[in-house]
Amino acid sequence: MLQMEVVGVRVEMPTNQPIVLLKEAHGERFLPIWIGMTEATAIALAQAEEPPPRPLTHDLFRDVLSALGVGLRAVNIVALREGIFFADLVFSNGVEVSARPSDSIALALRTGARIFASEEVVQEAGVIIPDDQEDEVEKFREFLDTITPEDFGRAG
Repeated sequence: MLQMEVVGVRVEMPTNQPIVLLKEAHGERFLPIWIGMTEATAIALAQAEEPPPRPLTHDLFRDVLSALGVGLRAVNIVALREGIFFADLVFSNGVEVSARPSDSIALALRTGARIFASEEVVQEAGVIIPDDQEDEVEKFREFLDTITPEDFGRAG
């Protein structure tokens, strides 16, 4: 398994389809995962460290885990079948639960759990951004610094 870092979320145009972009922690490949608008907002809120006025589902899940004395140890993105990514939540008590990567990433950002992807998934869906496109990655990061969660609710 390869450790991944969350670069951020963005909305692909012209489809208005959000993606979460992961990058190998010790490599050069990026892993784009198409996600829903709700999950994009949840990830953006967690990255911005802006607590919502009322707990969202992922905040509630984090709080329930804490109340039960169970931690989220890791998120493993384990498979890609017919264009759909699959993930497992790995808990401190040894239990593993299948979950969508988008929900898993939103929860990992709230709990500090590490995110991993299988070599097979990164090999199949990962992309390398050439050095001449590093400016595009930097522009993407700048975009992420200026976007607000409300931007994900707008129709194009």
